[in-house]
Amino acid sequence: MSILFRPAQPDDVDTAIALMYLSGPNAFHYVFNTAKHGSALDFLRSAYLDGAGEFGYRNHLVGTHNGQVVAIGGGWSAKQGLAFMLAGARQILTQYGLIQGVKVMLRGLRTEVVIPPPSKGQFYLGHLCVTPGMQGLGIGQLLLQELLQQGKAQGFHLATLDVAATNPRAQAMYERYGFTVTRERASTLKNQYGFVANHRHMQMNIPT
Repeated sequence: MSILFRPAQPDDVDTAIALMYLSGPNAFHYVFNTAKHGSALDFLRSAYLDGAGEFGYRNHLVGTHNGQVVAIGGGWSAKQGLAFMLAGARQILTQYGLIQGVKVMLRGLRTEVVIPPPSKGQFYLGHLCVTPGMQGLGIGQLLLQELLQQGKAQGFHLATLDVAATNPRAQAMYERYGFTVTRERASTLKNQYGFVANHRHMQMNIPT
């Protein structure tokens, strides 16, 4: 199967956001769903189109098959931490307003206890997803390979990611590729919209 990878673009928004959302729907619901200011999908769409920050299109790579987006993933490091924090705060306040926006940011900070930002020297992979109907065909491993090449080109030697303990299929794929679990962080985060599962931190040395 021929999969072409390229930087994500604003025109990819519909498929890209659907896939990004599937990479962690329950956690996205916990942080971003509100009664009066839209859903997690609404926020992700706005942040993606903004371009900046963790959820912006400029932070993502897409895989295409016959011209259709079938995979997405992002790669970033601690070097982008401040820029991501500022962009995220601006996007949240724009979407939710001051009072509700502060509540959303606090939920995001609680989530970072379970899924922390990358430490110095790590190339972190996130928002990894392949179209459900095309999973199991090796596209996920091709996506990992492409992202790790980006990390290598930026001078990183260690790649990390976090996987929900409720997603053993994804964990098995990462393990086949060479990632190993180094820690599991327990979570009790839950509200009327969603929850954050326990997450397992995984890492591997980027091939030279």
